[in-house]
Amino acid sequence: MTEIYETQPERTDLPLVAMPSVLKSMIDPIKAQFPALKDVARVRMFEEFTSDEDVIAERVADADVLLVGGYHISDDLLRTLNEHSHVKCIVFCGTGVASYINLDLAREFKIRVCNAEHYGDHAVAEHTFALMLELVRRTGQLDANVKAGSWSWAGGDGLQLAGRRLGIIGLGGIGSTVAGIARAFGMKVSAWNSHVPAEHFERSGAEPVNDLNELIANSDVVSVHLPLNNATRGIVTAENLAHLQPGTLFINTARSEVIESGALLARLSKGDIPAGLDVFDHEPLAADDAICKVPGIVLTPHVGWRTDGAFKELTRQMIQCVVAYFAGKDYNVVVSER
Repeated sequence: MTEIYETQPERTDLPLVAMPSVLKSMIDPIKAQFPALKDVARVRMFEEFTSDEDVIAERVADADVLLVGGYHISDDLLRTLNEHSHVKCIVFCGTGVASYINLDLAREFKIRVCNAEHYGDHAVAEHTFALMLELVRRTGQLDANVKAGSWSWAGGDGLQLAGRRLGIIGLGGIGSTVAGIARAFGMKVSAWNSHVPAEHFERSGAEPVNDLNELIANSDVVSVHLPLNNATRGIVTAENLAHLQPGTLFINTARSEVIESGALLARLSKGDIPAGLDVFDHEPLAADDAICKVPGIVLTPHVGWRTDGAFKELTRQMIQCVVAYFAGKDYNVVVSER
């Protein structure tokens, strides 16, 4: 039986905030934030994870605010919420909400959509280097070899990051953090100069490169950190990826949709680009997906953002979004109800 955690249940005069599905890792961090809603709103949280839309719709039927963690809001569910619930504010546990909800439809229904910003800059940046280091040192394979009684590495010697050039596509909070780590490793850092404020280059120490093809062609490692929105969807094209030199490492911990559909799989299928990917066109990734058959790449299940520090900051921002909504203020608003 699903446990239900409630705050101020006797305060039926207060609006209701519902979290019908929650990642296990979020339960304690978000509970720690609920005191900020004292005398502001009641909370009802179902302590299990489900993406069953019928269950979600039933659990939020009498709610004013929906807290979303780790699942998509389909157009059908959004229509149900609009027609059969009181929900007028949806707060996501992430930044790239365009991947999880139809923002235009939410705007049509006058439902506020909020996100969280920069909560995972360090988490995703660190995961970027986890993927990068796995590609150049193969610690997972070495661990398995040693435990199997082998003291050799059939895969050959490792690669050194120091002295190599990292090309960053997307020099925002995460990209800038990645640049700082790369410089600490002794890497040279460049970044695509596409609508990037000058202070980002000054702060990160990255060298601006105006042409994306040039950035890709001259980098030993290419790492993608663009947010997903209408302007960035498919912005990295097959023609851009054609400039990857054999042996260049390719990392994507941002969103798969910022790359032209099918372009990355086509380039990686040539077998000469080691890649580390945390995001995919279809999630969860099926075992028979074509990307799983490409040799020489490392795949992780969209976990770059999942650290204790990120959960703490993420849940703080989620509850701040709720406090601001009931106070008639804006905080991390992606789609306004007004």
